[in-house]
Amino acid sequence: MEDALKKYSIETTDYQVGQDNVQKWGFDVHNPVFGISAGLIIVFLATLLLVGPETAKESLNTLKNGIIEQFDSLFMWVANFFVLFTFIIMISPLGRIRIGGKEATPDHSRASWFSMLFAAGMGIGLLFWSVAEPTAYYTDWWGTPFNVTPNTPEAKSLAMGATMFHWGIHGWAMYAIVALALAFFAFNKGLPLSLRSVFYPVLGDRAWGWTGHAIDIMAVLATLFGLATSLGLGAQQATSGMNYVFGTDGGIGMQLSVIVFVTLIAIISVIRGIDGGVKVLSNVNMVFAFALLVFIVAVTFNLTVESIPFTLKAYVEHILPLSYPYGRDDEVWMHGWTVFYWAWWISWSPFVGMFIARVSRGRTVREFLFAVIFVPTLLTLLWMAIYGGIALDQVANKVGELGANGLTDISLTLFQVYEQLPYGTAISIISVVLILIFFITSSDSGSLVIDSITAGGKIDAPVPQRIFWASVEGAIAAVMLWVGGKEALQALQSGVVATALPFSIVLLVMCVSLVKGLRSEYHVYDSQAIAVKS
Repeated sequence: MEDALKKYSIETTDYQVGQDNVQKWGFDVHNPVFGISAGLIIVFLATLLLVGPETAKESLNTLKNGIIEQFDSLFMWVANFFVLFTFIIMISPLGRIRIGGKEATPDHSRASWFSMLFAAGMGIGLLFWSVAEPTAYYTDWWGTPFNVTPNTPEAKSLAMGATMFHWGIHGWAMYAIVALALAFFAFNKGLPLSLRSVFYPVLGDRAWGWTGHAIDIMAVLATLFGLATSLGLGAQQATSGMNYVFGTDGGIGMQLSVIVFVTLIAIISVIRGIDGGVKVLSNVNMVFAFALLVFIVAVTFNLTVESIPFTLKAYVEHILPLSYPYGRDDEVWMHGWTVFYWAWWISWSPFVGMFIARVSRGRTVREFLFAVIFVPTLLTLLWMAIYGGIALDQVANKVGELGANGLTDISLTLFQVYEQLPYGTAISIISVVLILIFFITSSDSGSLVIDSITAGGKIDAPVPQRIFWASVEGAIAAVMLWVGGKEALQALQSGVVATALPFSIVLLVMCVSLVKGLRSEYHVYDSQAIAVKS
């Protein structure tokens, strides 16, 4: 396999496009992948606009519910497998392989590396659900884990444990697999930075034909719909925050305006690239998020001291029962939350995986997997414990709007919690800014990734192509919000579930291919070591 990979990396022309085409059109495209992906998205958006919001929403929900009911166990076991797989690779001898070769050095400091992977991988969702999700489980807003009696100590434990279950190591293991596979085959084997390259050990030359085209197209669609869901959530929450802070009464019109504004800023950032755009925004993200978290901890110190170990204990206690899909009496809750979350993580995995791969050269496999899985999980645990702990405390003690009426508008929940804290208006404004920065970071990171896939694995696609995909992401989020209306979240979820189903199978095959590639590299390491000793 090693010789075949080297031969391909030198001789392939399938991924190369003539420079005359680039100069003429300002695009550097891999024609089947770019054309079919763009065409499918345009047809999809046009269809939604033509059939009307009610018909479109009904069709999307029927599709989503049918997939979840038929394939719930598949999603659950796929997520469990990824955790076990990454742990085995991490502790195995394969873990000492260095991404980029034995002499490779990291391109970014650890602080910037952590900031970029965390901002790209979590972002808007973390701000949106940090108070809403634990509160939903605790109060039976839409079912409770294991049908536990709401507003009880057991409900509190399951609320925090289930929230961390959805945002912890299972999701980051999915990201880690895709990121490691892409980084390894691009930087160690010299193949284009595209999903199809990962499958060469399994597919052989078919990876460069229509089988490979299909894999890349699925990756593009999954990325676009995963991003659209997050961008839609961000637009909803940013609008709610501005309504709360400034006393406005903006609805879908303001949400669409937010998407347009953020998309324009994201275009500017994506033009500047990783170092001039994404890296800067990610570092700003971390500064804002850290400052906000420090302030919240300072004003709720006693509660925070209790919440962090409580959340960790709840996560450890409930992770195995929540991972098992059979014999559950909370199937409605499991379908609506856990199965959707795994589909959402899977749909984000090509985007986050490729972005992490691009910034991770020089790390060992062991360091890479440990950092990608555990560092964000730890930061997420701190964030969820602090924010979720405050929310549940307000509910339990009947404090403020949340304590009086529970969840009424999930996009407004964060700001209702802030209302009961010192300087609530100020931290609400900071949070709106943070949401917008996360929004921009997700959009431009996703654009860079899709640019790479649709340019045949090239890292630097032309500027017009970056602008095109950033605009398409915003358009999908805007149309899905318009279609969904008051139930926009349900419409946004449908595209995620539909694209995640086939891509989950792709990820399983990716694991086989990754092992074959790592073993071939390990044999080279062993041969070099033996030669040195002799």
